[in-house]
Amino acid sequence: MPKTIKEERLRWIIPIYNKEMKLKEIAKVCPHSQRSLERWVSAYRKYGEAGLEPKSTRPRTNPKETPIRIKEKVIELRKETKRCALKLKWQLGKEGIIIHRNTIQKIIKKEGLVRKYRIRKLKYKYIKVPLGKGELVEIDVKYVPDFVKNKQYYQFTAIDCASRWRYLKIYNSYSNSDSIDFLQELTKIAPFRIRAIKTDNGSNFTNRYTGYLKSSDPINPRLHDLDILCQKLNIIHYLIDPGKPAQNGKVERSHRSDQETFYDRNTFKTLKELEAKIRIWNKEYNNLEHCGLNGKTPNEMLELLSN
Repeated sequence: MPKTIKEERLRWIIPIYNKEMKLKEIAKVCPHSQRSLERWVSAYRKYGEAGLEPKSTRPRTNPKETPIRIKEKVIELRKETKRCALKLKWQLGKEGIIIHRNTIQKIIKKEGLVRKYRIRKLKYKYIKVPLGKGELVEIDVKYVPDFVKNKQYYQFTAIDCASRWRYLKIYNSYSNSDSIDFLQELTKIAPFRIRAIKTDNGSNFTNRYTGYLKSSDPINPRLHDLDILCQKLNIIHYLIDPGKPAQNGKVERSHRSDQETFYDRNTFKTLKELEAKIRIWNKEYNNLEHCGLNGKTPNEMLELLSN
């Protein structure tokens, strides 16, 4: 008995090929159609036994396949913006192009445009506590990657946890006075009242791990200048645990966006040019769709929280 499809086809057409029997006579007893027998005989004459191997019946074209112009648009936007599939879906939707997020993901994966991680990412389920605008603002400092006229500058960043609204400012150092100036500037510019801030344990934000231990009165240690300002402004100052930058995750994630979308694509000849471009980027960021906001921009979220 034949064990493969090729052997099954071969045993029916060999008598025909050797002219031992006519095709019409075999078609009367063969479970396969006469048209199939004719096709197999023709293939056997052309390619030998290799012509009897079963071929895929999968259609070469799909009527529901994504048009090539949309594929090219997705690839172009991915290379230009480096946004994820969900953000690309929202951006294309505004241009009148409706496409599923999974389809976009398949397109960018096929083109080799996905991010490669060295280690497997662990996914945690967090309990999201609903916050109002200004209830908690994360503040941090980022080094400006390249020197400007052989001088190092620093980016102070504040991001509202509820709306993801953000404010950036460039300083030539990150001293206590710079932190105080940034918070005072933030309270004037922010479109909401700031009730609490969260920072890391840097010496420009706190002296909990430096000045407290050296205080002459351990029971009443000398407060940091930023803490004194927070008391005057009636703002609560939270600190993350040492060595746990993920607790300041929103501002840390925004710094990655700064690096990939802003600093990697721009050069600065002067401080004025850096300050001008950072203001444009800050305005653009506040009008970008965010996955954490379900496709809304920080400015749109501020309006929703105001209602």
